[in-house]
Amino acid sequence: MIYKNNFYFLICLFSFFPFVTFTQALPEEPDGISILKLSDDGAVIKLGGALRFNYNYSNWIEESKNLGGEFGYDVFRLNASGSYKNIIFGAEYRFYSAPFGGGMLKEGWVGYKFNSKHQLLVGQSVVPFGITPYASNNWFFSINYYVGMEDDADMGLRYTYNNGKWEIDAAFYKNSDILAFFSGEGISTSRYGYDIAGRNKEVNQGNLKIVRRFGRQVKSKIGGSAQFGGIYNIDTKEIGSRSAFALHYSVDYGNWNLKLQYTTYDMSPKNSPQITNPDGKLIPNPIKGAGKIEMAAYGANNYIATKAETYVADISYTIPINKSVLDDITIYNDFGWMHKRIDGMKDSYQNVTGALFHLGPVFTYLDYAVGKNHSWLGKEFTNALAEGGADPWGARLNLNIGYYF
Repeated sequence: MIYKNNFYFLICLFSFFPFVTFTQALPEEPDGISILKLSDDGAVIKLGGALRFNYNYSNWIEESKNLGGEFGYDVFRLNASGSYKNIIFGAEYRFYSAPFGGGMLKEGWVGYKFNSKHQLLVGQSVVPFGITPYASNNWFFSINYYVGMEDDADMGLRYTYNNGKWEIDAAFYKNSDILAFFSGEGISTSRYGYDIAGRNKEVNQGNLKIVRRFGRQVKSKIGGSAQFGGIYNIDTKEIGSRSAFALHYSVDYGNWNLKLQYTTYDMSPKNSPQITNPDGKLIPNPIKGAGKIEMAAYGANNYIATKAETYVADISYTIPINKSVLDDITIYNDFGWMHKRIDGMKDSYQNVTGALFHLGPVFTYLDYAVGKNHSWLGKEFTNALAEGGADPWGARLNLNIGYYF
């Protein structure tokens, strides 16, 4: 009973906590401290970063219920950005705890800014697909993140054109971010964005995204995204295929924001019909033709359906406070549905209701997330986003406090 009482106390405490949970970069986030400025047309280098802590109460974990949740370290990150004449660069490195992947490069690139409208990036840049920077408002992102289609950075070239009305991105990515060349093994799980893993690798990916802005009082962005690429299998040495398309719309009216996105994707790996078991014997490959593919991020592997559609609908409202305890509060509800196109697989759902509290360099997300057939919101982790399971809806109360500098 004492732990139950403590849990209710924590809910009340966090409900009035004068800061904000933060998982994503916001426009108000500090852009770092300038450490070198030679001249108006010379080098400018800025360093910044963040330190975040996380409280987690998950109703499907017995120990979480017994303890009334746990509160601990989330991540420490360092950012660097700058320019020298027409050369630009940006990088972000994150330090998570070992169970969540440890240290990892989120993104890092160098580029050339031809003028105010055109620029080219080389290196590990965020893939231009769907609503950017995020098709979500909450700490968990949208359901698209868990299939590798939100805030994922890969290795290659990205060209951007922006004249204020039209935004066009065209990119070629040789592969996902890798830590070992030609190792004969799957990619490392020490990564921020979800990528194809196991005995398959992403290769030769092309992206095109077009967005049109319009409206003054009601500011809207409507666009479409396309992605094509290969899937290299380490065992068969054959290259399969994958594709994805999205239609997206976002609108700002006063303090209101609405995000809508439809995505469809199809992956066709060339898996080996047999694999070697721990005893060294060849056995039938259980994944061959099973309609699922392995993914990796945050120190763990899991499976997703190879063919599905996702639907995302988010709404938020920002309340200006402008007091000593808070600058503003953003309340939101983000819904996501993954409709799997593989016979026998159960659809996945995610809904997050929450609030973002902002005071200067401190951001705090308070989220109540519920999900079904979701790897991070229920007992079943490995196959929740593939076959699904018999688990009921899982619920998680999450508080994330971040200081940004």
